[in-house]
Amino acid sequence: MRRFLHVFCIALAFCPGQAFAAWDFNMTSGVTNTSEAVYGLHMTIFYICLAIAFVVFGVMFWSIFHHRKSKGAESAQFHESTVVEIIWTIIPFVILVAMAVPATLTLIDMYDPAESDLDIQVTGHQWKWHYKYIGEDIDFFSVLATPWEEVENKKQKSPHYLREVDNALVVPINKKIRFLFTSNDVIHAWWVPDLAVKQDAIPGFINESWTRINEPGIYRGQCAELCGKHHAFMPIEVKAVTEPEYLAWLQQQKEEKVAAGAAAQKEWTMDDLMTTGATVYEKNCAVCHQADGSGVPPAFPPLNGSPIAQGDIAEHIKIVMDGKPGTAMAAFGKQLSAVDIAAVITYERNSWDNQMGDKVTPAEIQAVMDNQ
Repeated sequence: MRRFLHVFCIALAFCPGQAFAAWDFNMTSGVTNTSEAVYGLHMTIFYICLAIAFVVFGVMFWSIFHHRKSKGAESAQFHESTVVEIIWTIIPFVILVAMAVPATLTLIDMYDPAESDLDIQVTGHQWKWHYKYIGEDIDFFSVLATPWEEVENKKQKSPHYLREVDNALVVPINKKIRFLFTSNDVIHAWWVPDLAVKQDAIPGFINESWTRINEPGIYRGQCAELCGKHHAFMPIEVKAVTEPEYLAWLQQQKEEKVAAGAAAQKEWTMDDLMTTGATVYEKNCAVCHQADGSGVPPAFPPLNGSPIAQGDIAEHIKIVMDGKPGTAMAAFGKQLSAVDIAAVITYERNSWDNQMGDKVTPAEIQAVMDNQ
């Protein structure tokens, strides 16, 4: 052990300063008034603790040095000193009150989501987030966008490795945004440090929180609750924009929703379905069934050579849309569009060794959705 510590200290001595440039152990002050208040409270308590430590250890070391046995010091003999009892009761009480008052005021502010300008429901899924803009008829899933080639170390990692998504949560600045958190399966936790928002998403419960972002920008976070095998692949990306940009984005989302409905009725070639299906599979299925369809048995069975992917097409549609109770297979009927479901089923039936030669059209999937 001593030899290890010696080598470690030598390595630190010769290690360039740039190696520690990115080390940041403190909280962020964030981009909201609440996050700044939390940061200020954190630093206040930190300095109080430093002062207490300085005084306590200072008195202790001074006493040890000046009243050591080698100088002939003898311990005083006293018992049940009223003065000492009063001092070490009153001083901690005053310190605790000084810490409790600002902490209470900050907590009261953090737990007051009333009079919001925008309400967003956040639902956790294994392993993605669903956002629903209440009153706007807009909802979408936000899925990890990092390519699996980077995850498997086949490609150089991007600057935002495992922290980028396909659909960011877009919100306006200078507006009070209320979040309603819940979960579709297990306990998740929605955490964005820059916003000072960290709230559990629990199945069957609704938790509230809020934020008001002061500066435009992209703020990243992640699930802060160990929610399963791919917990690390559940990032959060919040894009704060000006109000005109936000209104333009809302309009674009509504237009895309109309366009998606029309796309389900057009004719799709096998090549178009396979190309779209590959993208949908990588974003929604590869996390469990692997990019090469090999799966992770027994929890996630392989799709390559699967009796589902090589069997009756109606059963294949049913399990993708409705899931499989008692397993980790989620129901994608309400998560994906008719085009995406048709494309990913076609892709699964005609990839790897599954060369079935058949396809599913978006119109067929839309008909199933309309009858449910």
